[in-house]
Amino acid sequence: MKNKILITGAKGFIGRNLVKALESKYQIFTFEESDLDRDWKLVLNSIFDEGIKGVFHVGACSDTLEQNVNYMMLLNYEVTKYIADLCYEHNIRMIYSSSAANYGTNEQYPSNLYGWSKYAGEGYVVARLGVALRYFNVYGPGEEDKGRMASVAYQMYKRNQNGDNIKLFPKKPLRDFVYVKDVVAANIYAFENWNRVCGSWYEVGSGEARGFEDKLDIMNIPYTYHPESIIPEGYQFYTCSDNYMWMPGWHPEYNLESGLKDYLGYLDTQN
Repeated sequence: MKNKILITGAKGFIGRNLVKALESKYQIFTFEESDLDRDWKLVLNSIFDEGIKGVFHVGACSDTLEQNVNYMMLLNYEVTKYIADLCYEHNIRMIYSSSAANYGTNEQYPSNLYGWSKYAGEGYVVARLGVALRYFNVYGPGEEDKGRMASVAYQMYKRNQNGDNIKLFPKKPLRDFVYVKDVVAANIYAFENWNRVCGSWYEVGSGEARGFEDKLDIMNIPYTYHPESIIPEGYQFYTCSDNYMWMPGWHPEYNLESGLKDYLGYLDTQN
């Protein structure tokens, strides 16, 4: 008989990839945003009563532009807090999807509501001996429904297909682009190496700061630039994960070139 696990946000980008990677090994229970329309605490209690062995808490409002404080904090903090308490009480492994948005623009504190909600949730999970994984800029298969929050790779691929002109911000901002298969692998690694990593947060990235130009060049997509005046105030010009902040023993398998090669193979089959 398969062990039972809970994956929240299983219909989302990272959640879908986690389900695909784990469904042959585990019996998977899910909890979605739509469950908030019911007695969501009762829903979660019933899942925990099934004897689950682990929780991958991926579900969240990931829209960095969302300004509804009640909605954001209910989904990203209150639900997280309740799950963390249940895991702590029942000695269940919890892996929490956090974010590099915790660093904000000053690399100290978050600079928007989304970042603060993830920062608060992460702190509670770690205090309850869970594992928090701070993802950098994730891209890859399964993000088709993310809309404006989809990766630059996906958005520019679709715009290029439509014959649109592609424009980038000038001044060459750099990002740590991490492939979703590495994010999934990090989650599984945390679950399988629990005693080594529990009770802390870790970064999950490629360890390379690359330009958007690099990404589009690899994808063979032409581009020009916006005027500098269009760059929004507080825009981040540099993000990069530090390998000293990775889980001990874990490392990414993909760099930007190999990740985009794999991703383009997937996107081309969807047309």
